[in-house]
Amino acid sequence: MYREFVTVLRREYLRWVRVPIWVASYFVVPILYLVLFGQAFNLNNLFPTGPAGEFYVRQALLGAPNYFSYFAVGMAAFVTLTATLYAGTGILFDKQLGIHQRTVATPAPRTALFAGSLTFRAFMAAWPAFLSLGVAVLFLRVPGLVGLSVRSSVSALGLGEVLLAEALLALMFTAVFLSFGYLLDSNEAYFGITSLLNLPILFTSNAMFPQSTMPAWLQNVTAYNPASLAVNVMRENLFNTSGYPYPPGIYLLGLFAWAAALIGIALYLSARALRVP
Repeated sequence: MYREFVTVLRREYLRWVRVPIWVASYFVVPILYLVLFGQAFNLNNLFPTGPAGEFYVRQALLGAPNYFSYFAVGMAAFVTLTATLYAGTGILFDKQLGIHQRTVATPAPRTALFAGSLTFRAFMAAWPAFLSLGVAVLFLRVPGLVGLSVRSSVSALGLGEVLLAEALLALMFTAVFLSFGYLLDSNEAYFGITSLLNLPILFTSNAMFPQSTMPAWLQNVTAYNPASLAVNVMRENLFNTSGYPYPPGIYLLGLFAWAAALIGIALYLSARALRVP
């Protein structure tokens, strides 16, 4: 199984690295979101200036010093979710080219086929999130731009929790959309389903907007959204705030539960789809 897993991993890497525009998009798109959307959509201008305004901002944003900082951490989840939407497209293209049919006909363990694609594509979905965070911090040194302000020091435990939250988020949604690639044969059906799921997942989270500004029913949905759980872990550690109802460890437990459920379902569905007729 290990050899087959590495083979699939290597093939995924070669398919990615041989398309320069695909490589470039992973670098450019997160930066464009931060520069164009993040800088333009500055809700700080809605608050009064001075100490009173700063107090209101921190209260509304649960400890974030400004809206861009709040948004930049949420953007880490957003770019991951966006990247995972395309996790199953490689499988669809393989089906159209006849590669998938030959792969299924081999004696390779189905778990290895799924795990190889899952590992590479989850990694590719996760690392742009850290790129966007790093670029957002660098904006502090660029005149005319608002940057991501984090507390002076983040503990090793806190950094580990941030990395774990992002990894779990990438793994669970990559697994879901990868399984759609195995189950579906039509590009139209695949993109129809992913488009249908993308906006509800994003806008029922607190990635872009404070949960306190939402109606009560939506706040209840947002509290259990896995994207919200991951963002809460990151914001609590980066902003050193106590405004959240639970510590990061509780949110991580929720993420583990989501990941176990979604990856388990995706693995089961993919194994069924990979059976030889």
